[in-house]
Amino acid sequence: MSRLSAALPDFPWDLLEPAKARAAEHPDGIVDLSVGTPVDPVPPLIRRALADASDSPGYPLTAGTPALRTALSEWFARECGASGRLGVLPTIGSKELVAWLPTLLGLGPADTVVIPSIGYPTYEVGVRLAGARVVRSDSLTSVGPDSSVRLVWLNSPSNPTGKVLPVEHLRKVVAWARERGAVVVSDECYLSLGWETQPVSVLSPEVTGDDYTGVLAVHSLSKRSNLAGYRAGFVGGDPALIAELLAVRKHAGMIVPAPVQAAMIAALGDEEHVVAQRALYAARRDQLRAALTRTGFEISHSEAGLYLWSSRGEDCWKTVEWLAERGILAAPGAFYGPAAEQHVRIALTATDERVAAAVSRL
Repeated sequence: MSRLSAALPDFPWDLLEPAKARAAEHPDGIVDLSVGTPVDPVPPLIRRALADASDSPGYPLTAGTPALRTALSEWFARECGASGRLGVLPTIGSKELVAWLPTLLGLGPADTVVIPSIGYPTYEVGVRLAGARVVRSDSLTSVGPDSSVRLVWLNSPSNPTGKVLPVEHLRKVVAWARERGAVVVSDECYLSLGWETQPVSVLSPEVTGDDYTGVLAVHSLSKRSNLAGYRAGFVGGDPALIAELLAVRKHAGMIVPAPVQAAMIAALGDEEHVVAQRALYAARRDQLRAALTRTGFEISHSEAGLYLWSSRGEDCWKTVEWLAERGILAAPGAFYGPAAEQHVRIALTATDERVAAAVSRL
């Protein structure tokens, strides 16, 4: 029996365990700024919706309830500017979709997937699971006339860099892909967390002109609503692609639980909790950025999202060790691609008390 895991890279967070143990030795405890996992409470209205739907003995719909599909469509119209004919689909968080999308779309060894030069590791994992070929590039000009390209991943705002792609770039990528019959998928999970600039969705009329052929946008409620533990994601765009994903996912049992679907409706229909959470992250961002800058770090991009893309001009693992000696854990840039080996990713997802502790230590 062949081992599929042998085709995959080492799980990155396992490599961070020695630094984590070193940081945990600090007398005042570790400040973990490595994984961007939410730490603030789930908003009460979402918890109530989950509890009220907990008596759900029957199988849920893979496509989502009609109420959820309506909520998703309205959210895409409100937050992404989508006004054309749109397909929508709930997913079991966004990582699941990222990892399995090339396989769900039928890609294989003859196909190429373009991913960002610095990006979320699961983009590459998904390509390897499908047995396809991966190319890291931020410039499609450098990709050239490769006729095997079937999928192009975009990520704006970027994880880990916080970089926001301008409308002109998004438009050019969509046009390039359409000329070649490739699909463009934009990971926009941090869309609501613009700080120095306002991110634009690939579904915006400025990009697609309300024609979503060959275009998908991936979103998540993990960060904006503190629902990482609920596994509540969704995708919208080309109705034909959404129909294909739905057809395969129904067979594969990729179904969002009914109580979580109800919680998603509540989260999508309320922006007050999103505004309140943004304010918490903004304050933490200001404190950490000032402390890092005073300590000699250079902050690159980071105009949106939940991370400060930071460098001391040295190998990222050396910076990770330096921070760990002070009881602070960060993610090395090496996790995100060879071009990131002099950066670390500093997450804003820690309590006010832990952020204050990190600032004091820095």
